[in-house]
Amino acid sequence: MTETKTAAQAKTARAKTAETAADATVAAFPNFEAFALPKMEVPTLTREMAEKGIEQARDAYAKIKSAAEEATDLMEDGFETTRRGVLDFNRKAVDAAKTNSDATFQFVKDLFEVKSVAEMIELQASFARSQFDALSGQAKDMQELSTKLATEVSGSVKDAIEKTTKDFKAA
Repeated sequence: MTETKTAAQAKTARAKTAETAADATVAAFPNFEAFALPKMEVPTLTREMAEKGIEQARDAYAKIKSAAEEATDLMEDGFETTRRGVLDFNRKAVDAAKTNSDATFQFVKDLFEVKSVAEMIELQASFARSQFDALSGQAKDMQELSTKLATEVSGSVKDAIEKTTKDFKAA
């Protein structure tokens, strides 16, 4: 029972402290009539129009926010696709450079083993043919990889544009 009285007394003391603080605030900041807003009633039609405008603004904001988030996701996907494609392209270029330099070193090694000028000319012609064929194949591979990358990137952009325009047409 004493605990209940103590709790009630503490509650009453807190209420009195809050009243005192509120009175001090009112005394510190007197009510200036010059700054008071006039009390007027807003017509129901005006209030309804304002509420409708606010609701439309919220809907428009939600749609724009959603479209911006989707555009961000699509851009991230496009960047990731581009990054992977560039890495593949660079790997292919490094592999081609390694293949070409290995072939050149082998040619130089074979060149030191020739015994006649005719054999050297034949080796040179053979190397030139094989390098031309290798470069043609490497160029074709690089072109295919570039085309694939461009198709993937442009496809994701095209899909994003179609989705966005479809969403705005539906709205």
